[in-house]
Amino acid sequence: MSELMTGQSFADLGLPVAVLNQIESMGFTAPTPIQQQSIPALLNGKNVLGEAQTGTGKTAAFGLPGLTLIDAKLRQTQMLVVAPTRELAIQVAEALAEFGRQTRGLEVATVYGGAAFGPQIKALRTGAQIIVGTPGRLLDMLNKGVLKLDALRMAVLDEADEMLNMGFIDDIETIMGAVPSTSQRALFSATMPSAIRRLAKTFLVNSAGDEPVNIKIAPKAATKSTIRQRAWQVRGLTKMAALTRLLETLEYQRVLIFVRTRSDTMELTELLQKSGFKASPLSGDLNQTQREQTVNQLRSGHIEILVATDVVARGLDVPEITHVINYDLPGDNESYVHRIGRTGRAGRSGEAILFYRPREKHLLRQYERLTNSTIEFFEVPNAEQLSAHRQQILQDSIVAKVSSGGLEQMAQIVANMQEQTGLSAEQIAVALLAEQQAARPLVVPADPPPRKFADRPERGERGDRGRQEKRPGRDRRDANIDFDTYQIQVGREHGARPQDIVGAIANEADIDSKFIGQIQLFDNHSLVELPKDMPTGVLRILQRARVRQQQMGMELSDKTIAARPRKPRGERSGPKGFAGKPRQGQGRGGERRGGERRGRNFQ
Repeated sequence: MSELMTGQSFADLGLPVAVLNQIESMGFTAPTPIQQQSIPALLNGKNVLGEAQTGTGKTAAFGLPGLTLIDAKLRQTQMLVVAPTRELAIQVAEALAEFGRQTRGLEVATVYGGAAFGPQIKALRTGAQIIVGTPGRLLDMLNKGVLKLDALRMAVLDEADEMLNMGFIDDIETIMGAVPSTSQRALFSATMPSAIRRLAKTFLVNSAGDEPVNIKIAPKAATKSTIRQRAWQVRGLTKMAALTRLLETLEYQRVLIFVRTRSDTMELTELLQKSGFKASPLSGDLNQTQREQTVNQLRSGHIEILVATDVVARGLDVPEITHVINYDLPGDNESYVHRIGRTGRAGRSGEAILFYRPREKHLLRQYERLTNSTIEFFEVPNAEQLSAHRQQILQDSIVAKVSSGGLEQMAQIVANMQEQTGLSAEQIAVALLAEQQAARPLVVPADPPPRKFADRPERGERGDRGRQEKRPGRDRRDANIDFDTYQIQVGREHGARPQDIVGAIANEADIDSKFIGQIQLFDNHSLVELPKDMPTGVLRILQRARVRQQQMGMELSDKTIAARPRKPRGERSGPKGFAGKPRQGQGRGGERRGGERRGRNFQ
């Protein structure tokens, strides 16, 4: 929720007691403008068209009234939320689960691409009342007959303009066409392009012919002038290795690390504790008493590092937090503002650090505009710098110890050692240093070289809200990348599409879309271009990865893919604003969002 609060309270909006008690326990006291207007309208059975920027609290605007419609005893889908990306879907689902924590029997399930069908199908069949998903996977579930909307009471399109920019409009129309006419509907979007307005006109008019309540919240930038923002591009090192180096070299008082899911809080905390850091998790798995105990331990210094998810960290007020680290970027800009707002409190300065992958770089521009500040780029300490830091720390410790005096007994022990062993004081000191570095090396092994394809300059970065900037050589064969052709054991007979293949490769091997070349589909296999000299470990991962439940079995091929001639600009078809969206049956690709592919000009 946003920090732009009104004078009204949630109790004034007519929410049920269980929901009010829960949001109060989470530290929320007053609704934001979008919540103040949307919640009463939805509680009164109206459909809502909301135009509001990220950072205004839209999740609670539809989530809280949606929870009032749920019958937890009925094991059927009663609320459906469609989100553009896997990250946003996970975040919205966790927020709804947290809001409904005191509703006994409530189940929330997430459905998104790039993950196995089995667990998601099981969640739908066991009767989760709230489903949050991305358009492509939701459409798959509808076509399989697994997602049943007969008992649906509310359908929500979240970040509708983002789904439009990503090419999901056809899928959205199909999904919304399956929503019963009796269901309430809500559409939230930061902007209202003509295609979204047409969608709203088609699907938000209720069965009685009533127009939706149109709510428009003027954008307002959040200024975080006391917070320095820095970003590191994930390459060469793993995120965990980079994190431990930062924590070892930063001068911090308390650190708050944000990850995406509850399980991530546990896993990352365990790794940090093994590395010697005083860390603890903060997630929805903890009850209110446990959370309060954890926060008190952070304030007292018994814990120095807290690993948390977005939902539970909202409202966290610990002035001693000097650093916020975005280990995983949030699913929306609203959450980013809340995250970095946990530092720089009570007039103090703070620092926010982001770990981002090349495909996420466009988000940094949005963060800069939203916070009215600049994000600096930096590199984590390399092996040589880390070694120098550790040696300096040890040296300073030794100097301080000598200066403090009282070492006469130790000096006598060294003298006895010299006399008994014939070793010099220097040899004894060297041996002690060697033993000292057994647990934490004073000379860190050299860093592995980054992947060749991850070091190439980024061309034509994606602009705001999915806009593709012009760039030369749009045909990937014209790019300054040497490709090999690989064969995978997935083809048309398995229902595979180019975007499915791209999504699987990008997700599993963490390869940015610009390093995936052309794809050619055959009946029982496909060819795909990937950069030359693929690391063995990456290839091994892709051999096991699955597309449409079929293992890729990727292997190098001696075949080549002929480049398709591109039509002159005047001959291309497709609605304006979709950058040449291909017709049905053609491969579509572009920027990967949440493991699903929709977009532009991918062959």
